[in-house]
Amino acid sequence: MPAVQRNDPYSSYNFLITVNGISNDGNAVSGSFTEVGGLEFEVSPIEYRNGSEATTVRKMPGLVKYTNLTCKRGVTGDLVFWNWILAGVKGQVQRADGSIILLDENRTEVMRWNFRRAWPSKYTGPSMNAANNEIAMETLEICHEGLEIDA
Repeated sequence: MPAVQRNDPYSSYNFLITVNGISNDGNAVSGSFTEVGGLEFEVSPIEYRNGSEATTVRKMPGLVKYTNLTCKRGVTGDLVFWNWILAGVKGQVQRADGSIILLDENRTEVMRWNFRRAWPSKYTGPSMNAANNEIAMETLEICHEGLEIDA
């Protein structure tokens, strides 16, 4: 889907995460999260110098490093993502492709970041404290091997 352009920037609070093929029936699973971070990558420079050249170092593009996606949400009892994590703990890592979809005010898709060959690498459960009045939050960290904007 091509990116929709407008004068005002989109709000960051309206989004959806979809992971393909991790449910029991093999369909894509969508989840609502309160926060997603890690939409970034880096091309590490390789510094190189020939002995016969001046003292300037050349810089060439090296390996691409993708940052893990960090997804946070309130505990809802939905176990689809938990079962994906548990499969990896049992040694049966299930790689999947997925998307982070930005929605406009009418909940229409306006931009999509696709990640590939992803698997859950870390889970953090909620902190419990009887003196607080907070939502029980869980965190899922997803590592992946590629990030693209669908255009």
